[in-house]
Amino acid sequence: MPSMFSSIIRQPAILKSCALAAILFVLSNLASAQPTADARDQRNLTTQQNLLTQYCITCHNENLLDIGSVPVAFEGLQLDDVAADTELWEKVVKKMRLGMMPPRDVPQPDPIAYQEFITWLESELDDAATETLNVGRPAIRRLNAAEYVNAIEELLVFEVDAFSLLFPADDVDREGFATNGDALSFSPALFERYLTAANRISRLAVGDTNIGPGFATSTHITPRFLYQDDRMNEALPLGSRGGIAAQHYFPLDGDYEVKIRLRRMVYDYVIGMGKPQQLEVRLDGHLIERFTIGDADQYGYPSAYSFFGTIRGDTEWEEFMSVGADAALVVRFPARAGSGTLTVSFVDSRTEPTGILERRPAGFALSGIGFYYGNAAVERMEVTGPYNSSGPGETASRSRIFSCYPSSQTDISAESCARQIVSTLARRAYRRPVTDEDIETLMAFYAAGQQEGGFETGVQKALERLLVSPEFLYRIERDPVVESADSNYRLTDLELATRLSLFLWSNIPDDELLTLAEAGKLSDPAVFEQQVRRMIEDERAMALMENFADQWLKLTRLDSIMPDADIFYQFDENLRKDMQRETSLFLRSQFKEDRSVLDILSADYTFLNERLAKHYGIEGVYGERFRRIQLDRSQRSGIMGHASLLTVTAYPTRTSPVLRGKWLLENILGMPPPPPPPDVPALKDNRADGEILSMRQRMEEHRRNPACAVCHKVMDPPGLALENFDAIGRWRDLSAAGTAIDTEGTLADGTVVTGPASLNEALLKFEVSIARSVTEKLLGYATGRTTEYYDQPTIRRITDAAKTNAYSWSSLILGVVQSAPFQMRRIN
Repeated sequence: MPSMFSSIIRQPAILKSCALAAILFVLSNLASAQPTADARDQRNLTTQQNLLTQYCITCHNENLLDIGSVPVAFEGLQLDDVAADTELWEKVVKKMRLGMMPPRDVPQPDPIAYQEFITWLESELDDAATETLNVGRPAIRRLNAAEYVNAIEELLVFEVDAFSLLFPADDVDREGFATNGDALSFSPALFERYLTAANRISRLAVGDTNIGPGFATSTHITPRFLYQDDRMNEALPLGSRGGIAAQHYFPLDGDYEVKIRLRRMVYDYVIGMGKPQQLEVRLDGHLIERFTIGDADQYGYPSAYSFFGTIRGDTEWEEFMSVGADAALVVRFPARAGSGTLTVSFVDSRTEPTGILERRPAGFALSGIGFYYGNAAVERMEVTGPYNSSGPGETASRSRIFSCYPSSQTDISAESCARQIVSTLARRAYRRPVTDEDIETLMAFYAAGQQEGGFETGVQKALERLLVSPEFLYRIERDPVVESADSNYRLTDLELATRLSLFLWSNIPDDELLTLAEAGKLSDPAVFEQQVRRMIEDERAMALMENFADQWLKLTRLDSIMPDADIFYQFDENLRKDMQRETSLFLRSQFKEDRSVLDILSADYTFLNERLAKHYGIEGVYGERFRRIQLDRSQRSGIMGHASLLTVTAYPTRTSPVLRGKWLLENILGMPPPPPPPDVPALKDNRADGEILSMRQRMEEHRRNPACAVCHKVMDPPGLALENFDAIGRWRDLSAAGTAIDTEGTLADGTVVTGPASLNEALLKFEVSIARSVTEKLLGYATGRTTEYYDQPTIRRITDAAKTNAYSWSSLILGVVQSAPFQMRRIN
């Protein structure tokens, strides 16, 4: 262009004038040919509106809405104002990300145009969210049971036996989380339990010398169908068999008593009395007593049973087998105050009798002579005490509580020390600096206790009052005084510290976090991030996997699952515990190694012991100890290969493609199906005329009902792809009816899957949806409220940033705690 102008300048004036005019005309036309930003936006909007009209309104129209064929109509909706229908468009985006819209049996848009529409719509939704930011309003909520137990341990260095508190199960929200303030109820009966717990914990922690033998009693019971033929856990001695290991708190120096009851058979005779066996009681590994039980000189049970009644035998032998066999299993021993591990276990036999290896008897098969010659087993262990106590001793709890001690028993000296103790404990319990009013409330209880029993009783009473204070039991976030009634506000550093510690540790803040919050330093993003990373690396962060992951994956249900013993006789309490242990170790490794959340599906390893390895058909694993095992991913990979999850997503008598498909949609892909319509018929059993139908045939018959087909065509294919796993997680090629298992199916996006391996491969194509689903669950668990449509822009920002770190756990967690919904709260 410069050379053109220079050549024009050398021309005569008239030519210069004409040439310049021509150039200006060309340039002006070039400029007008370039669309403005508004024009480009309008053209893009028109393109997206045309795609919506062509491929969506053909189904989502008023006519089909009137007859109930579709849940919503798109007619009248305009893309130039997505903010007017944000909730609807967020659902559309989710479904389109998973290829669920349009259905595969109708014309499909060009794939590139399809992706461009999704990207454009998400961008519009994100822009709309910046103009009307809604960070949600979590309700004030109480500490749930896990948080309460952890808080007591953090505050008092006192290990609480959660079972002894007798708290009812926490209520959960629709996502299954026990951190939602709208779900966590607080009834008068529950408050009574908190009062009882506060009294018990405070007296045990301070070492109340008035504690009697019955006050600290604890009973530890083994499940009825827990076989005790092997070493039960790593807390029990090497070379042991069966028994119980329990952590027990000894409140005072003194004598304690352990009483053992052995397991009975169905007719209430002690099992395993046909051979001598040794039973050991140990405290922290040190032998306290060794008993010998059983009698090889006697034969069988003293009574025989028939359809005609009971034939009584030797009455003395019956008395022994019913009562006397374990009546003398009582031992009293001295123990120092503090926490200790009590174990009761049998000395394992080094040889096995010669014979044919048969399957382990179960159910009614054990009701006869098999019980007599089998292994004895512990039913329960009861610990009582103290007897003849010599004082409170020196425990970690007393050291934490009594940060000072009065030099004399004068009122002034004792009261000054009590104020120091109360102030120190209240600051940690309330998670903030304490006020004079806080201290005076607690000191009133100290004064009453001091008059009753002296300084330590006064401290115990003040501590008891502290443990039922709303400031301790509740996570309280106070609204500031603001001009706008519908605005968002930032949490204080102290409120943020409590949110953070309850999220990552299911616990109250430690001293380092609390001190920084008091100084107002958590508002500094660099300091905040440093604390988050410190807390993630702390062992206490394993609570996130134990509590969040179990609730997210619905694994808490495994405790209540009882497969039909006639069909799945291989299932017992030992296998249940092994299933739980495998998944726990797997999730801990995922978190500790900071793996991608996608690895929860694709991991090529797991943790097995011999029993679970045999259950899976994996050779070369021996012993009770769990170890990391590489998997052949053609059958199992990630969490979907775990027997725990496969059992939870099945019925007691059979598998359920619907439960498994629904679980995948809801918990992994983040697209739960709608609830079933009323009066939906149950899946039919095989026909009485003898025709055997496969699970696929029964499901196809069920889907002939139009009311069922809409959801089942989405849920069934991923569930059927997992049909090689039976109802307790074993691999199979034939169904229980002997029919071949057909796992082929077509997912909502048109992908054909032929079994677990191809299903995992197909699911991983939706990595964005999976990462967003996990983030959505984390955000709801962290904030203590159910995530809503207006949280989706935040979730997209978190996952977009975490993509550079392959969606690692730490990157998603950091994104959640740095987000506005976590650090802010809405006025209303």
